[in-house]
Amino acid sequence: MEDALEPEKKRTRGLGTAPKIATSRPRAPALTTVPQTQGQTAAPKVPKKTGPRCSTAIATAAAAPPMLGGKKPSKRPAWDLKGQLCDLTAELKCYRERTQTLDQENQQLRDQLREAQQQATVLGAERRTLEGELARVQAQAEQGQQELGNLSARVLELEERLGTQESLVQELQKEQLGLQEERRGLATRLEEQERRLQTSEAALSGSQAEVASLRQETVAQAALLAERGERLHGLEMERRRLHNQLQELKGNIRVFCRVRPVLPGEPTPSPGFLLFPSGPGGPSDLPTRLSLSRSDERRGTLSGAPAPPTRHDFSFDRVFPPGSGQDEVFEEIAMLVQSALDGYPVCIFAYGQTGSGKTFTMEGGPGGDPQVEGLIPRALRHLFSIAQELGGQGWTYSFVASYVEIYNETVRDLLATGTRKGQGGECEIRRAGPGSEELTVTNARYVPVSCEKEVEALLHLARQNRAVARTAQNERSSRSHSVFQLQISGEHAARGLQCGAPLSLVDLAGSERLDPGLALGPGERERLRETQAINSSLSTLGLVIMALSNKESHVPYRNSKLTYLLQNSLGGSAKMLMFVNISPLEENVSESLNSLRFASKVNQCVIGTAQANRK
Repeated sequence: MEDALEPEKKRTRGLGTAPKIATSRPRAPALTTVPQTQGQTAAPKVPKKTGPRCSTAIATAAAAPPMLGGKKPSKRPAWDLKGQLCDLTAELKCYRERTQTLDQENQQLRDQLREAQQQATVLGAERRTLEGELARVQAQAEQGQQELGNLSARVLELEERLGTQESLVQELQKEQLGLQEERRGLATRLEEQERRLQTSEAALSGSQAEVASLRQETVAQAALLAERGERLHGLEMERRRLHNQLQELKGNIRVFCRVRPVLPGEPTPSPGFLLFPSGPGGPSDLPTRLSLSRSDERRGTLSGAPAPPTRHDFSFDRVFPPGSGQDEVFEEIAMLVQSALDGYPVCIFAYGQTGSGKTFTMEGGPGGDPQVEGLIPRALRHLFSIAQELGGQGWTYSFVASYVEIYNETVRDLLATGTRKGQGGECEIRRAGPGSEELTVTNARYVPVSCEKEVEALLHLARQNRAVARTAQNERSSRSHSVFQLQISGEHAARGLQCGAPLSLVDLAGSERLDPGLALGPGERERLRETQAINSSLSTLGLVIMALSNKESHVPYRNSKLTYLLQNSLGGSAKMLMFVNISPLEENVSESLNSLRFASKVNQCVIGTAQANRK
């Protein structure tokens, strides 16, 4: 009986110890699914290898009924320690996975916070930089306004003082003449009236005192005149500086567009073919825009009707409609021409197709009518007039003219006379001397000029010698580039100042393509060679201007005789102006568009600040 009760006691003893083990550890929460963060996917759980008992416990747990209404599953028996250990291990694994997920989310939030702080730092630095730049620009603008006001006040003050001194000089001169007349009268009275010797001696003493006073006044007057000369020189230097600043504000490279009028016998273009839109200020503003319509008969709509014309808009520094006269055109460039007297190289050239009015713009029309004089005679007349005015301030100027043409990359002297006519092969472009930057044309005539008549004779001679040919677009078409250069040298001997610069006025050859201007006949091959040479040199001119604008280290001056000859008139120390001449006829719309597009590219170029050639 005792042996039968012994197992029962052991079982009772085992059941009594189980609650102690269960209460010795914290109650584990029920297993739940770990929440996943937005944008992340929880890694799949890999079951852990367990022993046979652990597998049995897991199977037992899986077989247990699920929680109902949030109630925990039934507890494992107290004696199933392995099962409880497996449950705790699974719960620990779940908590570790959840902890790892939360750590990753925390790390991402920290990275986002760090990036936001860095962005805030960069934006703060940019804001401070922009605020400093704004303050600097405002300070510069205020300083410029103040300097402008000071200069204006200074000019007014100097003009007032100059007027006062001129009136004072006139009064002194009148007083001097009066004293001289009085002195002669006293001398006559002294000779005639010896009886009144003592009275005459007193008068003589008074006259001597007056003469001494007059001499003192004369010395003072001489000093005043010297001071006036100094001030006039200072004003002239200031005028040159302000004049150059004004030209730089307008641009050291400018483009003007000129449309010639319809000639007698030519068809009248349609009303909307060429338009000249008004500026922002309305019709009172000078025209700067040009609108050209082009209709293409090859294009059409689905209904079979012709397509509407295509409009092309262009903008330049100035546009001259067909009614603009030669005097209006020169008025726009007069100040630019005057810059050559101040020592700045100036280059003006006319570009466009054959028959667009380039030669008329540069040289003028036939017959010697002053109303149709071109830019060359007007520019030289203007220079002679300004040089004469500056002569009163101590400046002396000399002018040396040359006129050459470049035909098929061969330089010819248009001023050649006698047996030297047509001997273009003898002319070459060379440096004036070792180490000199000045270019010269060998065997070409350099003629000193000092008046308008001498210039007119040179232009007449050059017009006879220039190479021309008949084309389908013009009865007498210029087939070469003509380059009129005036070397200006100025000197102020009293102050030891010298300045010199060339003025280049260029009439480019027609820029049309071969087919429209080809004249059928035995000279067709020669016309082809001429057109190829012309287009090559014009392309090189565009490349040189683009290279100067882009500040490239190499400028291809030597690719063409034209650009090589004008090298010193195209660089950063020069002022350049291009006239693009346009035909008003609809049949020339293709060539007109090509010319306008080339001119637009040139108009977008910016060349550095010009420097005067002074010594």
